[in-house]
Amino acid sequence: MTTAFSFQCDACCSHTQARAGTFHTPHGPVHTPRFMPVGTLANVKTVTPAQLATTGAQMVLSNTYHLHLQPGEDIVAEAGGLHQFMGWNGPMLTDSGGFQVFSLSQMRTITEAGVTFKSPKDGRIIHLQPETSIQIQNALGADVIMAFDECPPYPCSYETMKASTERTGRWLRRCIQAHQRPDQALFGIVQGGVYPNLRQSAAQDLAQLDLPGYAIGGVSVGEPPSLIESIVKATAPHLPDHKPRYLMGVGTYREMAQAIAAGVDLFDCVIPTRLARHGAALVGGDRWNLKNQRFRRDYTPLDATCPCYTCQNFSRAYLCHLIHAKEMLAFTLLSIHNITELVRFTQAMRSAILANRFTQDFGHWLGYNPVSASSAETLP
Repeated sequence: MTTAFSFQCDACCSHTQARAGTFHTPHGPVHTPRFMPVGTLANVKTVTPAQLATTGAQMVLSNTYHLHLQPGEDIVAEAGGLHQFMGWNGPMLTDSGGFQVFSLSQMRTITEAGVTFKSPKDGRIIHLQPETSIQIQNALGADVIMAFDECPPYPCSYETMKASTERTGRWLRRCIQAHQRPDQALFGIVQGGVYPNLRQSAAQDLAQLDLPGYAIGGVSVGEPPSLIESIVKATAPHLPDHKPRYLMGVGTYREMAQAIAAGVDLFDCVIPTRLARHGAALVGGDRWNLKNQRFRRDYTPLDATCPCYTCQNFSRAYLCHLIHAKEMLAFTLLSIHNITELVRFTQAMRSAILANRFTQDFGHWLGYNPVSASSAETLP
């Protein structure tokens, strides 16, 4: 693996496993902990790359499965790779497509070789194997690529989960053999469902492979939020300290804070743009429905402390008006704010770790060190 990838720990919390780090990639550093916006089809919905850069986002995700279906990895490669194709110059990560494929429960067949499924776009039969996923991601050209894994739903029996987790381990080794580009970092994914012993054994197995980074997968698949914390706590301590740790598909305040306390560095979620398309804003840990009539004559910004373009230039009343008028600009302005909000949240936790104030400033998200209600309702 090229030396362009490295992870350094800049500071550690003295009371938890939280850490502030720097993940170096060929397209620049990612200062962790960090929330990463999702750009499934080579775009973060309703937001231009220039607008996205103003949110503080450093690393962006795209999805192998969706880009394989449309426009095809060959077109992206001919355009010069994913960065050039979508006009984003910062670090990028591509998911393997495993989560999306396994969500097609009525349309796919799983074997040791891989997954066969019917394309929801045109009905053609597609065979996606660990080697295929890596070949697609090598063509797309993101900085970080993910191993192809099996992601069972919740609930899942112990026997089924054990067999699935072992298969994910075997598929990872096939991914490693298929990987051809030293300028891309291949991350392994720890599965194991809600079973601590499966999580621990899978993490220990993957750690022996000395990969550039590791992800915790198989969460946010229907399990209660309280189980996410226990899954992360059972997994993170068994992953190497000197490699980045990525919790896949999580982007809520409490779950990110709890995972950071357990030593996780990176997060992604579609929440900020999805909420925006439903007329909702993230403000100080709460979700506000801007369709509500109480905002019609509210001429204050969403959050006076927020530096985003939306909060610096527009009022709640204007956003309420755009939503009721069904103007596309509403989705763009709310997406800019919501992404900024989650990036700010992780940035604030990084700053607190560097100042050794993580538990003092974020204890209310961790379930201890009570603070006043007023301070708990706003971002630090």
